[in-house]
Amino acid sequence: MKIINCEIRDVTSGNNVRVMSPANIYECELHDDVFIGPFVEIQKGCVIGRGSRVQSHSFICENVTLGANCFIGHNVTFANDLFKCGAPDADARNWINITLGDNVSIGSGATILTDAICSGSVIGAGSVVVKPVTVKGIYAGNPARLIRAL
Repeated sequence: MKIINCEIRDVTSGNNVRVMSPANIYECELHDDVFIGPFVEIQKGCVIGRGSRVQSHSFICENVTLGANCFIGHNVTFANDLFKCGAPDADARNWINITLGDNVSIGSGATILTDAICSGSVIGAGSVVVKPVTVKGIYAGNPARLIRAL
């Protein structure tokens, strides 16, 4: 058996960035005043915007961009391989890029399976977002639906 430790490597970071250990964060950007909780994985190509917070046990897959002042609750999962061919696809060219606008809040246990969530939106805890969020509002459920415009 070979044990590979969590690590932080090849990360570009701004001022006042705080990362709680253990974390597995690599080949990404963390802008000023970012907080990353313990047991978080952030993969290559991600950008975490200024003032954003990612709580414990969250997974941010490749090529996710969070705007400024976003809040990602505990145990949130971002997934960009949508199994379009019916099985996992090892070719990253077939994966979606996911972009969150500024001031997006995502509740604990949510799953993000879409390419865009607009600025100021709120995603309820446990929600599964399968379609782009283009209207600023509160979304909840599985699949997530607009509860109230903001």
